[in-house]
Amino acid sequence: MEGTEAVRETLADAQAMGAKMLKLRLPFVTELRAYNRTKLRHDLIAGATLTLVSIPQAVGFALIMGLPPQVVIVSVIIGGFVGALFFSSHHHVFGPTSSISIITAATIAAHAAPLGIPPLRLAVLLAFLLGLIQLAAGLVNFGELTKFISRSVIVAYSAGIGLLLIASQLHNFLGFDAEAGQSFGRNIWEAVGWVFEGGTSVWALGAGALTLAIFWIVRRLRPSWPESLIGLAVMGLLVRAFTWANPHFHALKLVRDEGALRAVLPVFAGLHWSGSEFEALKEIFTAAVAISILGMLEAAAITKGLASRSGQKIEPNQELVGMGAANIACGLFGAVPGSSSFARSAVNFQSGAASQLSSMFSSLIVLLVLLFVTPVFNYIPVAALAAHLIRVGLKMLNWHQIRICCHSTRSDVAVFSITLIAALFLKLDTAIYMGIGLAVALFLQKTSTPLLVEYTFNEGGNLTALTDTANRTHPGISIIHVEGDLYFGAADVFVEQVRAQAEDRRIEVFILRMKNARHLDATTAMALSSLHDYLKSTGRHLLISGVTDDVHRVLRNSGLLKEIGEVNVFPAQANPTISTKLALERATELLHTRKAEVRLFYDRPQK
Repeated sequence: MEGTEAVRETLADAQAMGAKMLKLRLPFVTELRAYNRTKLRHDLIAGATLTLVSIPQAVGFALIMGLPPQVVIVSVIIGGFVGALFFSSHHHVFGPTSSISIITAATIAAHAAPLGIPPLRLAVLLAFLLGLIQLAAGLVNFGELTKFISRSVIVAYSAGIGLLLIASQLHNFLGFDAEAGQSFGRNIWEAVGWVFEGGTSVWALGAGALTLAIFWIVRRLRPSWPESLIGLAVMGLLVRAFTWANPHFHALKLVRDEGALRAVLPVFAGLHWSGSEFEALKEIFTAAVAISILGMLEAAAITKGLASRSGQKIEPNQELVGMGAANIACGLFGAVPGSSSFARSAVNFQSGAASQLSSMFSSLIVLLVLLFVTPVFNYIPVAALAAHLIRVGLKMLNWHQIRICCHSTRSDVAVFSITLIAALFLKLDTAIYMGIGLAVALFLQKTSTPLLVEYTFNEGGNLTALTDTANRTHPGISIIHVEGDLYFGAADVFVEQVRAQAEDRRIEVFILRMKNARHLDATTAMALSSLHDYLKSTGRHLLISGVTDDVHRVLRNSGLLKEIGEVNVFPAQANPTISTKLALERATELLHTRKAEVRLFYDRPQK
């Protein structure tokens, strides 16, 4: 009956999981059933406000990737609209971000020339591949895995992205030319060299400093206004007026010099495969997997943070499906990849968005706004955009969270430091893998080092720790109290320590008290089997007491119950000492004595 019930429970869990898998939903349809004019007004206002933030960011991200601004704008329009169709969060916004722009730029720098593929084509392939991975992960419920990834990895990775972003814009801010896609160290070294050699441009420095000053003034006087849009628009107007008065002025590099921004209508481009494209997919696959993991973590952090303030229930897998669909759409429309945007999602929430339609409205409004502000953006100095991006990079350094990571535990410090260093000096996808791998390894080490402290009974009959081995009695029975997880990481260490005690041949019967043992697996079963064989080969015995239903199931299914003998295994009772008492009676029976001396071991000192 017990086995049948276990099978039923397993089948029920499988059916519940299967019911949630491989299903595409459009949560915004549910919102439309209760939609009204009030929600429409809130969504329109939030969408318009969101547009004011999206356009200057898109131009800046185009500068990072070295691609035309139009393909980034299309990512804002198409990706933002399609993602909102599938998101469960009312405030989640998809589009190009600092992190994905830097990763895309690094991918282009590493693979475009060797593979002979144009940079834009490679970015489009990355978007499509990334979308497939994210969509598949969302459909099979991989979004739940984000809860098992250390927050220290994300904080360090975000800090690394911020520092890389700052370093990548130093040459634009200081006014000298540099190759695209250079390493963090190279960017810093060249910037320091130009400063000491006096090769910086006064015009570029002045434009960047004036831009930061405008941001600061608007932020102080009108905190609710979009200071990024206002600051960059003012700089564009000033330079436009200056160049009109001085047509031969070329001391400042402008956005139009990097690729003129113009209003565009997204056009379906489809995918055109060839041998070089398939070869590129193989090369960028690992980067796409790392970006997918990062996207999951960013989406989880953003949506859960906003949900805690709005009270909305979020479905992590639905957010991942939305990002996957959005990136696939970006690939089909010839746009760059995107991800969850911290800044725009926060703006959407603060602007009072009532549903996912606010992001859809923003995508449509972007087209209209570009018709009026495009000429202004073409005259924005590249140094001003660099100042804006440096400011974005500084905001990615969350000093409060960094302080927590660096002062909590040594494991957190190690994970944070290694992830940050890897992000700065190795590939970004490598940094993600190293951070997650180290966090898991340290966790396993922490949970797989059981301690055994010897206890005995004093003259008064009370349990006490044995501090002086010279006072040790001559026991025939050893009781080992097992508490905690006994999964694969802890099994061997635990059995090795027990076996070390078993080297004392005067101990004839070992009783494992497993009332508080959890998570036994195949490794544990094999380790216990090895211990039983060792004791049996030396004419001694292994008993197990306090066996819970879960432990009993593992022992039975693995065949270990039959191997040890059911007569030597004692299920847990309501009174936790009963099963151990029965085991002691069985031990005395095996020793043919009524007065066996007893030692007790605990995995930690008892108070």
